[in-house]
Amino acid sequence: MPTTITVREVRDADFPQWRALYRGYADFYRVEQTEEAAARVWAWVNDPAHEVNALVAEDGDGRLIGLAHYRPFARPLSATTGGYLDDLFVDPAHRGSGAADHLLAALREIAAERGWSVVRWITADDNHRARAKYDQVATRTMWVTYDMAPGA
Repeated sequence: MPTTITVREVRDADFPQWRALYRGYADFYRVEQTEEAAARVWAWVNDPAHEVNALVAEDGDGRLIGLAHYRPFARPLSATTGGYLDDLFVDPAHRGSGAADHLLAALREIAAERGWSVVRWITADDNHRARAKYDQVATRTMWVTYDMAPGA
C-alpha cells in the first residue's frame, strides 16, 4: 500500500529527524559537517528573517523522509527574483516513494505564489538517480558552475 506523503515547512520539534536527514545528505556528498554547522543551518531555517527556508516530507506515520532547503535569489539580467534549491535529500529507504516529487511540486507552488521567474539548482554530475528525476521536471541548462575562494 502506498505511503501518504505530506510536505510542510519545518517545525522546531523536527530537529532530531531533520538532523538525521541532513547528516545523510552530507554523507552522500562526502562533506564533513560539524554539529556547529548543522546548528547554524537549523537556526537559519527557523529564523523568519533569514533567507533560507526548509520543507520536509513526512510519511503517514509522522516520520520525516526528505528535506529541501531553498531561498530566493536576485536575477539582475532579467530584473526578476528566482528560487534556489540548495539541498534536496530523501532517505535512501524511501527513495522511489514519491517524496522527491512532492518536495519539488511544493517548491514549484511556492515559486508560483511568490512570483519567482525560475527555480534553479545544481547537482553532482555523477548523481545519476537524482538527475533522472530532475530531467523529468526541469530543463538542464548549458551553464557551467565555478567556485572561487575569497581573498585568493
